[in-house]
Amino acid sequence: MKKIFFTFIALITLNGCLSTTSNYYVLSMASTPSIVYKKNNSVIGVEKITVPGYLYKREIAVAKNTNQITLLNNALWGEDLDAGLTQRLISFLQKKFNQPNVYAYPWGIEKQPTAKVSVQITRFIAHGDKVYLDANWEVINMRTKKHKARLFSTSVSTGSDADSIVSAMNTAFGQLEESVALALRRQ
Repeated sequence: MKKIFFTFIALITLNGCLSTTSNYYVLSMASTPSIVYKKNNSVIGVEKITVPGYLYKREIAVAKNTNQITLLNNALWGEDLDAGLTQRLISFLQKKFNQPNVYAYPWGIEKQPTAKVSVQITRFIAHGDKVYLDANWEVINMRTKKHKARLFSTSVSTGSDADSIVSAMNTAFGQLEESVALALRRQ
């Protein structure tokens, strides 16, 4: 009887240790653009977005100060952000230009893109009451070799909880998407 009792207690204890509830977040859901640009029949290649190392962690990082980050408890990314944000940008550009010819670059087929997009995110983190997104992006016309490169920086107000932080990150990345789409339109 003692063995059954201790086994039962051990199982309850182990279950309590393993049942920490985590919330999972994604940023890969592309928003619906408020303005759709006229279809331009170009093929757009989007290189994989690069992100800072702290965004490769599953836990959501928050800056405590300029040199220190902390990871939020029970708030996890449900995706690799570099892949998720790349797919989101592709999906957004497909909607924005009302065309399916937007692909991850390079894609290994013979047809080359008419435009190529590169995005490097250098900071994407909550600090205090703001989420900061700093990036640089480049759009290259593959026919003429003309390119446009820009530094991008924005901040969006946020609360201190994970839901608010992820919502603000979503808004900030949406601003970056619009910036890239406008450059593609003007090409």
